[in-house]
Amino acid sequence: MEIEKLMTYQEVVDSLNKKKRKKHLLFGNGFSMAFDNSIFSYNALSKFIEDSGDPMVVKLFERLNTKNFELIMQQLDNFCEIADLFSNDKTLVPKIKAVTEQLKKSLIDAVKELHPEHVFKIPDEKSESCMKFLQEYLSRDGLVFSTNYDLLLYWVLMRNQVKNAIDGFGRDLETDLDSGEFIPSEELEYSELRWGKYKEEMTIFHLHGTLPIFDTGINIVKVEYDNAHYLLENVKERIDNKEYPIFVTAGNGEEKLNHIMHNKYLTHCYDQLCAIEGSLITFGFNFGKYDYHIINAVNKAAKMGKKVKDKLWSVYIGVYSDEDLEYINEIKDKFKCKVTPYNARTVNIWNN
Repeated sequence: MEIEKLMTYQEVVDSLNKKKRKKHLLFGNGFSMAFDNSIFSYNALSKFIEDSGDPMVVKLFERLNTKNFELIMQQLDNFCEIADLFSNDKTLVPKIKAVTEQLKKSLIDAVKELHPEHVFKIPDEKSESCMKFLQEYLSRDGLVFSTNYDLLLYWVLMRNQVKNAIDGFGRDLETDLDSGEFIPSEELEYSELRWGKYKEEMTIFHLHGTLPIFDTGINIVKVEYDNAHYLLENVKERIDNKEYPIFVTAGNGEEKLNHIMHNKYLTHCYDQLCAIEGSLITFGFNFGKYDYHIINAVNKAAKMGKKVKDKLWSVYIGVYSDEDLEYINEIKDKFKCKVTPYNARTVNIWNN
């Protein structure tokens, strides 16, 4: 295999450390599939939805003959525009939009259903191994970017309580201290976890949102564990109340970017990716045709290839197969910085 001739992951890391080059991490669905391929693959999600019994959603999967949620939702959006122009049936577009919303809800339900029950279902050795993998970046002033919407990263960070893993969320004091009365510290009241208080110190970025992060219309909040409920139960409770997570699943790169730019949390995450310097290592992210907005962010960080000092110089892209390698070589010219594929099979995030 051609990929066996590529640099190993450790060789990439050692090379950048030797150069004293700041490095950052971007990972996609391959990060979760490396934990459990049967749970986190797109096919597993689609199988759950197909088995859910929603007739309209099931018919969509059958008729369009694809497992790609983004493609299905893109086609539904396109059909909405065409129907709006050519159909006199005023009920048609609302019907299509209702199916789109049902598909989104089904996807969220599938992710919830297919997760391990809670954080303690992840064995200690896997959690600690993943944290060691992440610390290679976090402990060296690097940033970690995820395009995943699942809870694995959240669980690992919470389980290991790492100080330099900062997602920007914190609590605001809600007790009025101007009354002059003495209030014991244990009686002070704080808000739920809100985003913004620590956004300048952020090192963890969810580029496409994630299940525990909700937009209330006023604040971006993060659902958490409490003594009575596990995290997924609290997520489900909000969804049952018709609140939905910040969750970019549909459309091509332009549509995804449009979604991102209409949410202050996602915009901040994207802007930070556009501003990284040094080198970027990717894992489980293939820069597919629906992800060109990420290539655009990389190119902005690379200062569009201009000869300046403080910029992104290189991207190291993990590939699993010769087909992956061939694809990356085909799209290399879309990047305005050096692109080096490495053998992703040499990465052992979860101590497998």
